[in-house]
Amino acid sequence: MDAVNGPLELRIRAIGRELFERVQGEAQAAFRGDRWTAGLIEWALTHEDAKLQLFRFIDVLPALSDDRAIVRHLREYFSAEDNPFGTAARLGLQVARIGWLGEKVLGFVLRRIVRQFAQRFIAGSTPAEAARTVRRARAARQAATLDLLGEACVSEPEAVTYQRRYLDLLAHLGSAAAGWAPVPRLDEASWGAVSRVNVSVKLSALYPQFDPIDPAVSAAAVKARLRPILEAAQAQNAHIHIDMEDHQLRDLTLQIFMELCDEPAFRTMRQVGIVLQAYLRDADADAEKLVAWAGRRGTPVAVRLVKGAYWDYETARAHLEGWPVPVFEAKNQTDACFERLTRYFLDHIDCVDLAFGSHNIRSIAHALAWREHLGLPQNALEFQLLYGMAGPLATALAERGERVRIYMPIGELIPGMSYLVRRLLENTSNESFLRRGFGSGASPDVLLAPPDVSERGSGAAAEAGAQRSRGEGAKTRNEKETDALVGLHEEAFRNAPRTDFAESEERLRFERALAHVRGQFGEYYPLLIGGERIETAESIVSVDPSRPDAIVGRTAAATVADADRAVAAASRAFSAWRALGAPARAELLRRAATLMRERRAELAAWMVYEAGKPWREADGDVAEAIDFLEYYAREAVRLQTPQRLGALPGEINIYRRDPRGVVAVIAPWNFPLAILTGMTAAALATGNTVVMKPAQPTSVIAAQLAAILVEAGLPSGVVNYLPGPGATIGERLARHPDVTMIAFTGSREVGVRLYATAAELPVGARHLKRVVAELGGKNAIIVDDDADLDEATQGIVQSAFGYAGQKCSACSRVIGVGAIHDRLLERLIEAVRTLPFGPADQPATVVGPVIDASAQKKIQSYIELGKEEAQPMLIRELTPELRQSGGYYVPPAIFAAVPPDSRLAQEEIFGPVLSVMRAGDFDAALRIAMDSEYALTGGVFSRSPAHLAMAEDRFRVGNLYLNRGITGAIVGRQPFGGRHLSGVGHQAGGPDYLLQFLETRTITENTLRRGFASDRLTHSS
Repeated sequence: MDAVNGPLELRIRAIGRELFERVQGEAQAAFRGDRWTAGLIEWALTHEDAKLQLFRFIDVLPALSDDRAIVRHLREYFSAEDNPFGTAARLGLQVARIGWLGEKVLGFVLRRIVRQFAQRFIAGSTPAEAARTVRRARAARQAATLDLLGEACVSEPEAVTYQRRYLDLLAHLGSAAAGWAPVPRLDEASWGAVSRVNVSVKLSALYPQFDPIDPAVSAAAVKARLRPILEAAQAQNAHIHIDMEDHQLRDLTLQIFMELCDEPAFRTMRQVGIVLQAYLRDADADAEKLVAWAGRRGTPVAVRLVKGAYWDYETARAHLEGWPVPVFEAKNQTDACFERLTRYFLDHIDCVDLAFGSHNIRSIAHALAWREHLGLPQNALEFQLLYGMAGPLATALAERGERVRIYMPIGELIPGMSYLVRRLLENTSNESFLRRGFGSGASPDVLLAPPDVSERGSGAAAEAGAQRSRGEGAKTRNEKETDALVGLHEEAFRNAPRTDFAESEERLRFERALAHVRGQFGEYYPLLIGGERIETAESIVSVDPSRPDAIVGRTAAATVADADRAVAAASRAFSAWRALGAPARAELLRRAATLMRERRAELAAWMVYEAGKPWREADGDVAEAIDFLEYYAREAVRLQTPQRLGALPGEINIYRRDPRGVVAVIAPWNFPLAILTGMTAAALATGNTVVMKPAQPTSVIAAQLAAILVEAGLPSGVVNYLPGPGATIGERLARHPDVTMIAFTGSREVGVRLYATAAELPVGARHLKRVVAELGGKNAIIVDDDADLDEATQGIVQSAFGYAGQKCSACSRVIGVGAIHDRLLERLIEAVRTLPFGPADQPATVVGPVIDASAQKKIQSYIELGKEEAQPMLIRELTPELRQSGGYYVPPAIFAAVPPDSRLAQEEIFGPVLSVMRAGDFDAALRIAMDSEYALTGGVFSRSPAHLAMAEDRFRVGNLYLNRGITGAIVGRQPFGGRHLSGVGHQAGGPDYLLQFLETRTITENTLRRGFASDRLTHSS
């Protein structure tokens, strides 16, 4: 018989029909609770478009401080005429119009609805309530595992609190369990006694810096917090189950679990387990690893096999990062993997105690049938279901004599809302088995069919699907037309993905690159002028800001005479470079991008040492440089394709964009490769030649770029490498009559001076200089009174203190609206108190050194000023090791009660110093945010649609970020640049940026000849 009609498949369907019969008549009971819950769930099932709006309102409701805020949000979310929930919302709003009493009534009703929702999915807010819920479940012949809900762990005090909550929960349940009546089906397995107390633990709750980039440090910290929990579990005869979170943490979670379980104190502990997610493409390999390890350990461990709860997040993040999607992208593939792993684990039941987590009757029936096929006892397998979901199915399994365990979240309502909304979305998703089986009424025959993976399961079809998900393979018609237009018969621009440091091979590659670069310390790099390498009498010594006694390298120091020679060389090379044409120039730049990819880790390592950039920041710098080369290469071809205007007979009008001439590129040290490459690539792609003057502290990195451009095949003189003192070299380039354009990124003081100098017409000049300048920022993030504090805290910390705040886009001002200010300030202080602070070459470092002694002194002076102008809330101390290193370290500092008009709030500091201010309402917050001479970046964390719309209209900065951090603009997706005194010119990495490097001209030809038009079919380009 074939597989579909074989004995095993027939048995699966028979068991499945039996289960369907057991829940027959209880279909809607899968969603039944109180009438509010049932009504809203049924509404969500039939109004897909408005469902997300409803769940967002449920998410924000507990964060609203008063009844008036509830009324305002109800109006914002549901007042639209076409919203199916709008009628009920408008009735509520009419009640609210009565006045404060109406607002109170409406607030009470809405809070009651959400509270009842929460009670449906959250088993209690305290250990005592949880214990009562577990006892009731046991009376229904169902066991439980308890999961603590709460805010994201962003600080050490929060991690300590989580550990204490786990210990308290174990103690309370252990005491309560002594009074629970025995239930042999729940308390006994084929291998022995089963713990009555079962607690699920999330490792990210135990350490705020839980990060796979530094697995050794993270593992040590987490194990130190987890050991007392395991010891308490042993004392209480309880079971600890390690939950699996997002894919980035999977390998580290498995590592910690196996290392801890191998320790002598826990090696014989059977009451411990871990989750495996079947939607991961690597799930089979993880299962084999677990089974092999458990066999060596000698004592089995429990495995909870689930399909996975973060599919949307994993898929979206992978696409945003440009990484391979780690999860199966079709549900049937996940279902097939789930069945495959079920068989594998049951085949190795001597190594693992299988807990089976699914609401899919087909999957459950498959597990039951395979258990029968192997002749295993009934209590060798456990079934786990989520609290508040598929109650009739849990009852049916219990009545069948199975060991059923309910996964019960416990915690306060507000921290639990993200969990609640995720469960609601899961309940009502189109792919949900509960929806298809109990909500939409699909037939049992359809639901019990084996997962079909013929289209996207494996082999060539799966690879084709993966290519589509990555944007590879066949192109759309628009892409083909665009390629034909520009003459690049290749795929469209895609961002270089950031390195995924959760992968061990990537971490190893980076460590090797660091060692390789250290081996090149101290080398000398000459000037490059007209293809010649020129040594100079003076040199620039480049040092490691983390350890200034380490000399990274020495570069030549150009003189004014060298600057003149470089401009002359660029001028001589200009005509031929211009004549080469945009497609040929683009090919050379893309070749340079390929060389960068090959040397990616090495280039990032140079920045770790010379610029003091932490690993991820340095890697992102290289990725951005690659993006600039690729993006501008394509854009230049598009822009410089001649266009015919008018298309009328008797006349030909050709519109062209031509290069300007010699461009002086003057770059900063904080993005020593990305910004230098971006300005240089923009000039080169459009046909200009370049004199490249890097910032002195990062001249060695600039030498690496110059070498790559030469290796890519750029002709002599097209790029000239000219490190030297800015006061003389920059000034000379700005005044030189043959320099047609200045592209500058740096301080406002220097930029304004260059702008003024460039405006003067030097003797012999036949053009007015174009200046493109990015000059810095004093960037603010507004945190609204309804914001998600987890997201806001994490976004602010990274934006303000990543790379020691040395980004023009960095957050230096935070404005808390209303009551949220105090809680936000408290969480920021504790999060920054233990933020990894140290040498840039340590993988976990977030706050490294500042660039040099001058910057260190200047930032420290602002910290002293802050003590006078504001209230210092946190000023970190340097460890003895950091002091002894002599590195240019400045301790992260947070100030509160900062006057909006103070120097601390108005002047760019360019270091790890954060000012926190309070605003009475959102309107006042916007006024404070815009009260600045700068207008570069800004951010808003809010769950108010009206306030987000206000920000879009009034928060007029170059880059406005909503509900995310404000650093890390990506080429082609977030063009970057500011207004006011933040700079002049179009935004970098965007469709208009190259226009600044071009001049336009129009050629008109009359084709009328004595009564007829003789338009040529083609026209010279």
